Amino acid sequence: MLAKRLAALAFIAILALGCSKVEQQNAGQQAAEAQPAPGGTVEQVLQRGVLRVGFSTFVPWAMQDKKGEFIGFEIDVARRLAQDMGVAVQFEPTQWSGIIPALLSGKFDIIIGGMGIQPQRALKVNFSIPYEYSGMSLVANKAKAGGFKTLADFNKPDVILAIRQGTTGVDAAKRLAPKAQVRLFDQEAQVIQEVLNGQAHAMIGSDPFPAFQALKYPDKLVLPMAEPFTKEPIAFAVRKGDPDFLNYLDSWIRLVDDEGWLAERHHYWFRTNAWKDQVE
Repeated sequence: MLAKRLAALAFIAILALGCSKVEQQNAGQQAAEAQPAPGGTVEQVLQRGVLRVGFSTFVPWAMQDKKGEFIGFEIDVARRLAQDMGVAVQFEPTQWSGIIPALLSGKFDIIIGGMGIQPQRALKVNFSIPYEYSGMSLVANKAKAGGFKTLADFNKPDVILAIRQGTTGVDAAKRLAPKAQVRLFDQEAQVIQEVLNGQAHAMIGSDPFPAFQALKYPDKLVLPMAEPFTKEPIAFAVRKGDPDFLNYLDSWIRLVDDEGWLAERHHYWFRTNAWKDQVE
């Protein structure tokens, strides 16, 4: 009788040990599935042969030409990055307000879209070192705000500022003109149209877009301040947990910056009108 009990207990112990090992194997498998693939994004891109780039249209960062092709500073940067990786580039135009969630969901590999480094964004994504610097500036309706010369002139309860939703211009307005009314829109074209129609006193946007609009509509718009009133470091944004990809991007930025390529491309898109005929 005792021998049978001991045998039964031994069987139960073996069964429990087996179940424990199965549970450990399952837990280990789940943990492995939760980890990035070996090599992370770099290896995935090389195996796929395509770098998927998320961006939103901002003149002259990224825009469509007359043929419907994407052109602009960011487009040049993305093409050069993909070329140096030895892969093709696939552009994924995305609404700015949803671009970080789209990155996190795996819709694309990287955001190359004039994204300023911000602490709130850094909680969700990792940033490369800056590859450019931008700033916010104002363009105003000449009839409604032609006499305004400083930010203080726009910081009044009866002043309406039009801004693209999800951009750092929203934060700049809240910080530097908290008394003004803010109206948000999904596209830059909607923002500038609001100012042209006199529904808003001014728009806040990334330099040099406001300056280009003042030149384009000299009878209706005016540039109150010649220089941007903020300075923002612009960087690539990638998913967290991928140090190899981040290291590659930082190394790449240092290389093309030292060779002068970034400065040359920035000068072409931001300081000349040589590309205007492609979009107008």
